[in-house]
Amino acid sequence: MGRVIIGSRDSKLAVRQSEMVIEFLRGAHPGLEVELATFKTTGDKILDRRLDQIGGKGLFVKELDAALRAGECDYTVHSCKDLPMEIPADLPLVCFSAREDPRDVLVFPKGAGEPDWSKPVGTSSRRREIQLRALFPEATFESVRGNLQTRLRKLDEGGYGALVLAAAGLKRMGLADRIGRYLEPDEVIPSAAQGVLAVQGRTDADSSLFDGFADSEVAVAVSAERAFVTRLDGGCSSPIAAHARLLEGGNRIELLGLYYDEEGQKAYRSHIEGAAVDAVELAYKLADDLRAGNGDLVE
Repeated sequence: MGRVIIGSRDSKLAVRQSEMVIEFLRGAHPGLEVELATFKTTGDKILDRRLDQIGGKGLFVKELDAALRAGECDYTVHSCKDLPMEIPADLPLVCFSAREDPRDVLVFPKGAGEPDWSKPVGTSSRRREIQLRALFPEATFESVRGNLQTRLRKLDEGGYGALVLAAAGLKRMGLADRIGRYLEPDEVIPSAAQGVLAVQGRTDADSSLFDGFADSEVAVAVSAERAFVTRLDGGCSSPIAAHARLLEGGNRIELLGLYYDEEGQKAYRSHIEGAAVDAVELAYKLADDLRAGNGDLVE
């Protein structure tokens, strides 16, 4: 059947996520030879600044895009939340996976049953910080970078009173037992497409390889979430959040959204519901409403 090379960032979590795709391909296509190729991205190398200070999360894909174009791999696997909103025309997204738990979570120091508020909460995300300040007025925040294992080590060594992480990454790495408290989307709206894997390829990509892996309902939800962020001119490191839920067997959609007005230094959140076929238009309307200040003030 031939050979396929899957490209991935070289972090343990990224490799694990790519292995999930590889395991599917090997199971679905027994005659197909599937290999993994890893690449270190700019975003993995610069660890002393927040992502929004060094150009956003597009820094996690530049080297993978180059590898695709050069034929060093046939497909790349991404955490969809890390993808920039503008996708190159020559490197389309082939499919989206089923969604792992989309929630953010608090992780406590090993052995602790609650955060230590005398120390900062570790997060490099302004989206998370803005929403958590409203939930936990006593909290202070400090940037933390590095891969998942590095962040957990810094927490357990006493550098932070808690971490805010994505449930999906912890669960995929077998670390669900580290989760101290789940943050429901009604409390902290996740990053657009959080918990979803995206497979990217060239224009000649064979999407049928991923039949059975691709999730059509997730694709609708992700289209709404990414449309919301795009409408607000936000990259995936902007303090903008979106989370869609399909209702009534996939016929209707509810979208939660958060917008931060940089000029007024205020955050607004709201939701919208309608027919799933109108997902993108609903996302645009919610974005326009929040930009106009029509929503609940987060404070």
